[in-house]
Amino acid sequence: MEELVIRDADVVDGSGGPSYRADVVVDGGRIVGIVQEAAAAGCQRPKARRELDAEGLVLSPGFIDMHAHSDLALLRDPDHSAKAAQGVTLEVLGQDGLSYAPVDDRTRDEVRRAITGWNGDGDDIDFDWRSVGEYLDRLDSGFDGRGIAVNAAYLVPQGTVRALAVGWEDREATPQELDRMRQLVAQGMEQGAVGMSSGLTYTPGMYAKDAELTELCRVVAEYGGYYCPHHRSYGAGALQAYEEMVALTREAGCPLHLAHATMNFGVNKGRAPELLSLLDDALAAGADISLDTYPYTPGSTTLVALLPSWASEGGPESILRRLADDATAGRIRHHLEVVGADGCHGVPVEWDTIEISGVTDPGLADFVGRTVRESADLRGEAPWVTARRLLLDDRLGTTILQHVGHEENVRAIMRHRVHTGGSDGILQGGKPHPRAYGTFPRYLGRYVRELGVLSLEECVAHLTARPAARLRLPDRGLVREGYRADLVLFDPATVAAGSSFENPRVLPTGIPYVLVDGRFVIEDGRRTDVLAGRAVRRTP
Repeated sequence: MEELVIRDADVVDGSGGPSYRADVVVDGGRIVGIVQEAAAAGCQRPKARRELDAEGLVLSPGFIDMHAHSDLALLRDPDHSAKAAQGVTLEVLGQDGLSYAPVDDRTRDEVRRAITGWNGDGDDIDFDWRSVGEYLDRLDSGFDGRGIAVNAAYLVPQGTVRALAVGWEDREATPQELDRMRQLVAQGMEQGAVGMSSGLTYTPGMYAKDAELTELCRVVAEYGGYYCPHHRSYGAGALQAYEEMVALTREAGCPLHLAHATMNFGVNKGRAPELLSLLDDALAAGADISLDTYPYTPGSTTLVALLPSWASEGGPESILRRLADDATAGRIRHHLEVVGADGCHGVPVEWDTIEISGVTDPGLADFVGRTVRESADLRGEAPWVTARRLLLDDRLGTTILQHVGHEENVRAIMRHRVHTGGSDGILQGGKPHPRAYGTFPRYLGRYVRELGVLSLEECVAHLTARPAARLRLPDRGLVREGYRADLVLFDPATVAAGSSFENPRVLPTGIPYVLVDGRFVIEDGRRTDVLAGRAVRRTP
């Protein structure tokens, strides 16, 4: 007898087609039967060792977070309710060009320092891997060999690759270094990565010229992967930055997935239609493009990321030396406040839009929840003085929210036919962005039920089948017989994000059941002790 039958569910299967009522049978981690309108038809209803009454609930495929920063959180926190409670059953890691494989002893420590604000310093993690394959093996093992909370796929991080082959200097790679980078990307793809990411406003990835990126994308394309760039600007020059990525990947013959594809800052208010027109033209010409967004207006990153690229050359210790020197710090201030640093997307910084969301030094906790300008006013000093103090005292570990987005742009982009959902959720800090805990229920609650921006069927397709197709996963993303039983049951009348900017770590409502590989990770609205997640490797 099968393990589980989910009775009388309203199935929204991920295809975008109309919902239907059905009994869904699960056994051995897969969907083994779907009996539509079983009760009304009067047929023999399927039986199983356990029956779950889903009356009034929608059954959908598990949600796929196309842009996650859980690279260490999955190894640190067996509960991981931040994502499991949202109905996320698969996260894509290795984002923005910086993560923890492939590394050697030197770059492991450098990368840990560089992205402390994203993932913590990692002192609680045994870094017993070096290659992409070893990292994926570690995810498989998880906690005591039992796995992790949800599944995870991985992108080879181009910035980490460049740090390993070239270093953190602002210069072109030599032919030998470029060959080394090609080899590292190829090895990562062979070991199971689904593609490659870049962070082209972060060091050292930002120092790569288009020709270098094109060559690496050719390698990714050979393995059937995709390129996921955080491109060179989301502010001034954003459209040109998008055009650059489209042209680069077309030349390389590589599919393109645009990370957190937003149009931010005052210069881009109301300009989403221009981006969508650019993408439509490229798609009509045969380009293979997708994108992800989160359903919020503010962004989130690290405070150090705002600095001009020249100030970040050489890595964290070099940055700290420049900040400690008064004359150099004055130049940095000028680029930030007057010129518009490339790290701040070419737009002069507005300190009243920069909210401190987290610090690594507990002694700096009073800064959290205030903008840089508010903290500066309390201290009777200029905002730059406050920002510089934070960068030095917190040794670059400070995270921020940037209140620079536009609601009309958010809504327009999420309607597009190649859109997928991605939280870009940073789980560190005293007051992280609520998207880390609320992205997927916010889509379903606010943008489907309350605002009608998307239909329920459309939205579920954006969050399930469409990302599964980008990841080339042949048995995920749809409610189909033979597919993996990564499933979510939610109440369409009550599903909502619990997290807010004031209380960002509140779990969502209206999602009583989540299954990973046919096992309940959320049951009756509570996290179980099940660790059914594993690394999801590239399909050859």
